[in-house]
Amino acid sequence: MAEVFAELIGIAGQEPPRRLATILSKAAGVVGPPLLFGLRLWASVCLALYVAYWLELDNAYWAGTSAALVCQPHLGASLRKAWFRMIGTLVGAVVIVVMTACFPQDRFGFLFSLALWSGVCAFAATLLRNFAAYAAALAGYTAAIIASDQLGATGGLNGEAFTLAITRVSEIWIGIVCAGIVLAGTDFGGAPRRLATQFADLSAEIASGFVSTLTLAGVTSSDPQQPVRRQLLRRAIALDAIIDESIGESSRLLYHSPVLQAAIDGLFAALAAWRSVVARLTRMSAEAAQRDADAVLRRIPQELRIDARQDDPTGWVADPSKMLGICEAAVQALVEMPAATPSLRQLADQTANVLGGFAALLNGLALLVADPARPRSRLRVATLHVSDWLPAFVNGGRAFVTIGAVEVFWIITQWPNGASAIVFAAVTVILLSPRADEAYDYAMKFMIGVCIATICAAIILFAGLPNVETFAGFSLVLAVFFVPAGALMAQSWNAATFAPMVGNFVPLLAPANHMSYSTVQFYNAALAIVAGCGIAALSFRLLPPLSRAFRARRLLLLTLHDLRRLATQGVQRLPDDWEARIYCRLAALPDAAEPLQRAQLATALSVGAEIIKLRHVAPQLGFESKLDWALEPLVKGNTAFAIARLDRLDQHLASASESEAEISINLRERSRILLICDALVRHRAYFDAGALA
Repeated sequence: MAEVFAELIGIAGQEPPRRLATILSKAAGVVGPPLLFGLRLWASVCLALYVAYWLELDNAYWAGTSAALVCQPHLGASLRKAWFRMIGTLVGAVVIVVMTACFPQDRFGFLFSLALWSGVCAFAATLLRNFAAYAAALAGYTAAIIASDQLGATGGLNGEAFTLAITRVSEIWIGIVCAGIVLAGTDFGGAPRRLATQFADLSAEIASGFVSTLTLAGVTSSDPQQPVRRQLLRRAIALDAIIDESIGESSRLLYHSPVLQAAIDGLFAALAAWRSVVARLTRMSAEAAQRDADAVLRRIPQELRIDARQDDPTGWVADPSKMLGICEAAVQALVEMPAATPSLRQLADQTANVLGGFAALLNGLALLVADPARPRSRLRVATLHVSDWLPAFVNGGRAFVTIGAVEVFWIITQWPNGASAIVFAAVTVILLSPRADEAYDYAMKFMIGVCIATICAAIILFAGLPNVETFAGFSLVLAVFFVPAGALMAQSWNAATFAPMVGNFVPLLAPANHMSYSTVQFYNAALAIVAGCGIAALSFRLLPPLSRAFRARRLLLLTLHDLRRLATQGVQRLPDDWEARIYCRLAALPDAAEPLQRAQLATALSVGAEIIKLRHVAPQLGFESKLDWALEPLVKGNTAFAIARLDRLDQHLASASESEAEISINLRERSRILLICDALVRHRAYFDAGALA
């Protein structure tokens, strides 16, 4: 706010002509981008409708609807959404054709399978992320759209499923292609640049914060950087959506997308290692903490030792390959660093993990800025990890019950527009299910947007369109709605209302080569759309999603269960698999979760990773049976007993070391045991009985 007042004072002190120019320039900077998006949206819809009219398609408005739905304020999001919309549309069309072939004269079987497919799609949309989730949702309500075209007043099939599927897919794809042409021709994008900037900002902030932790070691027993780490974790989770946008703008990034995902995993790893370093330093005496922290700090390159008050990310973006080489050399130096105590060994290894996270992030940053010196890293296979299956089952069951209820109501009342109500109930309930406990609020905003679109469509249909005879005039009338509506949609403050207003305007208007101006037909169709959205909103009240607190507790309990299985004798798991699973749960943890819960989940991540490493080394060093014996109380939830046994194992490793080589090897394993003990002491209640409320 102070900056705003200072800027206003600066403008007021200028000469009148210059003051006017400054005000106009700033107004253009604020209003220009949203207004430009509104123009792109309008042009996309008009082009799609023109092509559909020229091809004389039955329901040309689906082309305009698809163009409106695909358009997003960011180019990458639009192109990525268009691609997944094409996939989802095709899948939904194939499924409805198969359903019709399986139940050609069985109305109950067909409607039951339609409701079941809607539930399956809501289930899949909850499990998947970003635009992949959108494709799953679209596959569900595309099937409902095609089904509504072939159903009679009470649900009888007309046998034209294949023809209707081809027609609807063609109309929808025409809208997608037209929107893509307009957007790609008028918007040069910028998602990779924004992602690179955020990568660099996060790297610089983590580096400065971590160096501050080492610098202040022994000075204070508190953790002043804890709120900073929480905020950095939230920002790292939010990068997933920007990665999807960036991939939409570049086929090169699509091929190397695992590198970008590895960069986010590197951020998680760096933050988790930072937390482990803090836990160790706070348990040491002030003198020992300062001595060991200084020893580690001396091996961190000067390029990474940025003052927290003067962190500058430009160096990370200017030459990421150089910074990557510096990080990798520092990691090697820290791993080979001689250490006399397990504490120093742990601090050195965890600092190496922090810098290793930077290395993964810098590899992604080099990819984004097209650094020619970027190393060619091995691409990994992307694996889907599910944080919790229960929310997906709840959302799938709600969608099945909601669509089934609307179908039953339609058959009983023989409502002529009941099929349209099914379509928009499916759209709302499937599309908004992944919103979890925010779904009802979004559904209400969705319905408000539809109501506003209904009023605007009625005004334009009965007051505007009868006065025009050419497509040019028709387009100008549409501009009255789409340009300001698109500008409002581009504003983030209430996109949940304006996006459905834009997306549902064309179906409400239902433009065709031969327009119908029947008020009865319009209001019946509008009533069906509003009723479908309202029923879906009601379903989120009657069958509410899982609460944030409950989901957070479940994620912690599931993680604890997995950790205890990991500690069980004979259970083996790869470190990458464990880390990816917990990263997924960190991303799924509700934003309103308590700070303690985030700390518990991050601590479980570190404990599990160290247990896996100990299990891999134990057979070679001959302490496998003793490790099983030490971890047995952890499996049973007896933390105090587990700490005592781990201390006994540490003493065994210390006494078993005879040569200098054995001392060095055992010291690293002792540092891992020390990290586990630190975590168990710090979060004893969690590891004893599960997640705290």
